[in-house]
Amino acid sequence: MNKIIITLISIFMAQSLWAQEPKDTLNTEVINVVKPYKPSISDAFKVKDLPKTDEGEVQKESIDYQINSVPVASTFTPSKGKAKAVKKQKKERLYDNYVSVGFGNYTTPLIEAYARTFPSRDSEFGVKLKHHSSQGGIKEVLLDDSFYDSDLDLYYSQSSRDMNWKVNLGAQHQLYHWYGLLKPDDYNETSPFNETFLEKIDPKQSYLDLALDGKIDYFNSYFRGADASINRFSDAYKSNETRLRVQPKFELPISSEVISFKVDIDYLNGSFERDYLNATGISYNYLNLGVAPDFQILRDYLRIDLGVKAYYALDMEQGEGAFKFYPNVAISYQLLTEVLTVFAGATGGLQHNTYLDIVQDNPFISPNHYSKPTDEKYKAFAGLKGKLASNINYLVKGSYADERDKALQVANPIKTDGLTEDPSLEAYELGNSFGVIYDDVKTLDIYGELAIDFSKEFTFGGSVNYDTYSLTNQLEAWNSPNFKTTLFTNYHADKWTGEAKLFIM
Repeated sequence: MNKIIITLISIFMAQSLWAQEPKDTLNTEVINVVKPYKPSISDAFKVKDLPKTDEGEVQKESIDYQINSVPVASTFTPSKGKAKAVKKQKKERLYDNYVSVGFGNYTTPLIEAYARTFPSRDSEFGVKLKHHSSQGGIKEVLLDDSFYDSDLDLYYSQSSRDMNWKVNLGAQHQLYHWYGLLKPDDYNETSPFNETFLEKIDPKQSYLDLALDGKIDYFNSYFRGADASINRFSDAYKSNETRLRVQPKFELPISSEVISFKVDIDYLNGSFERDYLNATGISYNYLNLGVAPDFQILRDYLRIDLGVKAYYALDMEQGEGAFKFYPNVAISYQLLTEVLTVFAGATGGLQHNTYLDIVQDNPFISPNHYSKPTDEKYKAFAGLKGKLASNINYLVKGSYADERDKALQVANPIKTDGLTEDPSLEAYELGNSFGVIYDDVKTLDIYGELAIDFSKEFTFGGSVNYDTYSLTNQLEAWNSPNFKTTLFTNYHADKWTGEAKLFIM
């Protein structure tokens, strides 16, 4: 210890003597460096011996703690918790078979039946039957106004770990009458149709649709599946139409997103014995080849779909083809959770106007249909949706569409005076049928919907739809309503289900 003290005193005395040296009086001079400076690390003094420590043990001092308990008066009494009871819904019982029967005025029965069986654990076979008919009897109608519509479907499906598939075979038979003659009061004084003339008119028309369709879904593959169908449609006037459609689907993962591809192969062929002017027969033959890639982006409150539709439209009857492109984009963003979501987008496409689709919309069409595909160049839309309250849902949407060759239904002109017998006159040429014409149409559509859930069982709501049309050639959009509204109410309990709707158009 003494050696250390003497060493420290010597160091302090040396520093004092150095600090008292006379001040340097050298003048500032220019120093020329003739070689680069190479710094070096000087040797550091290292203590070679570890310092000695006191080997004595430190004794722990014992400390005694004493706590004096003092009682505190308290009037607080905690309440016991009680579990909230959860209303348990009754498990719905599912049946393998059912039959539904209804009846209405004009002697109108309605029958639906369904039955299924399970040949194995992963397969299913079913039968569906539907019949709707009426014996007619509308006042002041001069011709038979009865109809019937029967539909039979058979299906078989099978599922496995990697895929599901289903095939369906269906047949639909319909019978209608062109009964819509103008009644005598609609003419000046006398009816153009006398009883003898009417007795020779058979306004019956029947339709037969045979369909075979199927679908397959893959779960762990880039090929996600496909839909395929073939329809053969004919009527009592030897009209016929065949449609074949195949739509495969693909998905490719890209990072955390997915891009999907939908392919559309749509072939349509049909013929009619003659047109409405009895000048010549009608035939059409179309093939549409399309692909629709779509890239989807999902975030917390944002969804974006970026896509496009591309078609090659081929008129095989005329030998003409053209490429067509359409937008297919949509975006939605949730501004307020469940309260307000805004959305917008634009789409388009190429659609066949088939004889089958038009008959399903209006069975009183005449059997001389000129088919053209409708070219929807674009349809832009935007709107809001959400909840005004916990039990009030709303939707407001506006759209603007530009369509080329849009199909419009218009009443056919009458081709008789109702008195002169004409052997070439057909039953649908008495001003009692409809035809199809095409025009370029631009449509502005405003739509609103509101639904109120008064309880879990009872819902009430309605919708309003307003359309305005701008046409190129026709005076107006024939038989296309400007205003439509619907009021509805639904009731669903354990064993009772009720529904009522009011349509105003």
